[in-house]
Amino acid sequence: MATAYTTRIVDPLITELVAEMPAVSLVGPRASGKTTTASRHAATVVRLDRPDEAEAFRSAPDAVLRGLEEPVLLDEWQEAPEVLGAVKRSVDTDPRPGRYLLTGSVRAELETSTWPGTGRVIHVPMTGLTQREREGRAPDVPFIDRVVRAGAGLLRVPDEAPDLRGYLDLALTGSFPEPALRLSGRGRQRWLAGYVAQLITRDAPAADGVRDPERLRRFFEALALSTAGTVSETTLHRAAGVAPQTARSYEQLLRNLYVAEAVPAWFSNRLKRLGKTPKRYLVDPALVGAATGLDTDSILRDADLMGRLIDTFVVAQLRAELPVSDYRPRLCHLRQDGGRREIDLLIELAGHRVIALEIKAGAAPKPNSAQHLAWLRDELEDRFVHGLVLHTGPRMYELGERITAVPVCALWG
Repeated sequence: MATAYTTRIVDPLITELVAEMPAVSLVGPRASGKTTTASRHAATVVRLDRPDEAEAFRSAPDAVLRGLEEPVLLDEWQEAPEVLGAVKRSVDTDPRPGRYLLTGSVRAELETSTWPGTGRVIHVPMTGLTQREREGRAPDVPFIDRVVRAGAGLLRVPDEAPDLRGYLDLALTGSFPEPALRLSGRGRQRWLAGYVAQLITRDAPAADGVRDPERLRRFFEALALSTAGTVSETTLHRAAGVAPQTARSYEQLLRNLYVAEAVPAWFSNRLKRLGKTPKRYLVDPALVGAATGLDTDSILRDADLMGRLIDTFVVAQLRAELPVSDYRPRLCHLRQDGGRREIDLLIELAGHRVIALEIKAGAAPKPNSAQHLAWLRDELEDRFVHGLVLHTGPRMYELGERITAVPVCALWG
């Protein structure tokens, strides 16, 4: 029996773009559901990971494309990269909307000296499942947009809010559709461990010619343990036992594969002595457990890693909303040199306005938890939209002017 489709946050955006653009490409981590979602918007699905289909497109891509009912999904297009030239030529000749959808690896895009899709193919970032999608609330107004429009006034806490253990369980369940929706606890753990193993031994070498997977494995584990942190490059490469240049190469490779991300430090000419080190994240908190072997019980005994995992989980929920928000948001963080003032996450909006978030593993934040938010509010004045202290308790309450304590689950409530 076919599994019911889980509506994704980006579905309305894809519908809109297919109606206006000739070619749309979904980009994101392997196994995040790109093919399943793109198929919902296609009339013809071409699976280029099947040797017989790939061979036809390698030999005569222009001829094979002609006559297919559109929109045509070219899935795993990197298996026959010649198809990109055919798409370019087809779109140049006939630029009407709704002709092609593409999904696949970033590898061929990086290996091609001149990417033929520039100006012709619109990229749509796609993450793994959010909790809002899992609960069937993908069509709702994005959390970011609700905060812009009414501060905390439009936020809602679900009737059954998780406790700290519940949030950690959700984080370690992860966002990949297959294990999150269809596997039990032990099966899910094995799937995620296999994902990391294939990433290190197959995907990374294919993308960048990695010659020593064991060194990459050590680096990936070091990155997992420092997720949501501003750890220095020196600390990271020493923890992994690799040379500095190797560490930089590995980190860029993992970003290219969409499993790691650097959230940049925020800059404002109104504030002085702001740090420049990015916060590094694994894009899915479940990869932290898969890389380290840690489970909920062990993470509950490690306050530092517990906070990092909750932070990574929150950012994963918000990252999925960025393409669909009306306010062109981007994620960054704030840290004054020396750590005198830090804010876990800033959502910068058009017009240089900001929503500021502190992310706490505790269940009942007090006013002093918002002191850095209050400082930023006073510095930025009307550019400060609202400050939120996201926490693992069940209650929402005011902590000051334009500052509210909000349960993490309000992200999908």
